Amino acid sequence: MANELGYRTARDLFLACPAIARDMKSPAAAQPPLEFCRTLLAGRVPEEAITFCAYLLPERAAVWWGHECLSNLAELLADRDLELLALVNGWVGEPGNRHRQAALGDAVDLSPATPAAWIALSAAWRDPAFDMISTGFPAAHAVNAGILAGLARVSTADRFGVLSAFVEMGIQMVEMEAQRQSVDAY
Repeated sequence: MANELGYRTARDLFLACPAIARDMKSPAAAQPPLEFCRTLLAGRVPEEAITFCAYLLPERAAVWWGHECLSNLAELLADRDLELLALVNGWVGEPGNRHRQAALGDAVDLSPATPAAWIALSAAWRDPAFDMISTGFPAAHAVNAGILAGLARVSTADRFGVLSAFVEMGIQMVEMEAQRQSVDAY
């Protein structure tokens, strides 16, 4: 796709969301977004491909992607993380449901230290009780932190394979979201 989610180039995303430059060091390029993402994956710091996907995806899709990535690492997560992922799953299904939002907000610790706590925080990002929007970082920052924190639990021998699978999943989600948006435009 030449126009992933409204961004013709990676540079366009960097211009639209300057916070991304605080989460990654690679300079924005004039490449199409998914090509740039694959270049990051093949580069010196492949983890930046995770960061780029987190910012490229729309917020709800990014939260779901984080949920799905961590669900693939369930055996490496504590029971509390699995409980948080279940709450995130419910929120993604019904983000406007006040009861789900309240349950998620009540469950999130203000100082997330676990992978799923970051993903849960990204789902609750807009909750005024957390005042996260005033940080200047979008929810993608928390999605990125959650996925990378989960990835850090993977054995060194397996890490690049898992990272690559997560990035490919993110790329597929970008393609599906772009297709959905183009259908919705008609």
